[in-house]
Amino acid sequence: MKITQNVKLLVFFFFISLLFIAVSAGESKCKCSHEGDQKNKAGARKYKIAAIPCVLASGVIGVLFPLLGKYFPSLKPETNFFFVTKAFAAGVILATGFMHVLPEGYEKLTSPCLEGGAWEFPFTGFIAMVAAILTLSVDSFATSYFYRLHLKPSKKIGDGEERSGGGGDELGLHVHAHGHAHGIVGVDSGGSEVQTHRSRVVAQVLEVGIIVHSWVIGISLGASQSPDTAKALFAALMFHQCFEGLGLGGCIAQGNFNRMWITIMSILFSVTTPIGIAVGMGIANSYDSSSSTALIMQGVLNSASAGILIYMSLVDFLAADFMHPKMQSNTGLQIMAHISLLVGAGIMSLLAKWA
Repeated sequence: MKITQNVKLLVFFFFISLLFIAVSAGESKCKCSHEGDQKNKAGARKYKIAAIPCVLASGVIGVLFPLLGKYFPSLKPETNFFFVTKAFAAGVILATGFMHVLPEGYEKLTSPCLEGGAWEFPFTGFIAMVAAILTLSVDSFATSYFYRLHLKPSKKIGDGEERSGGGGDELGLHVHAHGHAHGIVGVDSGGSEVQTHRSRVVAQVLEVGIIVHSWVIGISLGASQSPDTAKALFAALMFHQCFEGLGLGGCIAQGNFNRMWITIMSILFSVTTPIGIAVGMGIANSYDSSSSTALIMQGVLNSASAGILIYMSLVDFLAADFMHPKMQSNTGLQIMAHISLLVGAGIMSLLAKWA
């Protein structure tokens, strides 16, 4: 099965992360190291061990819930319940980007342990901005590619052949008009096919952003030597994985992936944080979270992840769904979706107190 560029990107991130971990493990600690983290390692270890299966289970539950539409009609895309659930998930992902990942990036890249005038530049915001622009580029070019690919047969029909009920010129005019009115996705003739391809791109890019952040926070929990920190991260991560899984699962459901891809994407999301915890536990004694390499690596990855998550939540979730004709024509659904959005963002913002 052909591996997409997004999967290759995930593998690249994992190898880069491991490389930086290996380098940072050998660096000497700077004056910013917290000696308190070395106390009561046994107490922290029990929370980390318990976190692996619990976080795994919460991730599986979250990502699979929107995929049950095959068995429960109310969970299928385009239903009112699905719109409300997706608004909640969008609020979770938006708050994750703004309240969890972006502040973490600022903290790492503005640490006093990073010496040199170069770090006075606001790299966190810059990296997040570049990541958002690159996400827009991937989103735009992929959609454009599938759109042009779909229109090729239509152009051939317009040049000569005719179908019953109208010629190719009429079809081309129809596509052109709807393309401007609804932005490609609203094209009636084959619009669902283009939308399906775009939903797949959205799901894959979103998974990249979530997995990068999950990998970093998993290592942070595994490497932590403080029982209080480990306990807080343990509880927060369970909700974190479940809610983020809802958003990702909704995108996967809209993408109409085959069973193999659904399985691969669900497993990748579910196991990334537990694997990160296990890796963090394995390097806990040698890993220095205050080393310059570790700070730069975590800061850059978190900043890039924040840019991706913020873009995806605002553009591909909220803008797309709240401007959808179904939402615009139903005031009650709009109100419920707004409430769901605020609840999701509020809960995830509250969790930022602990993780």
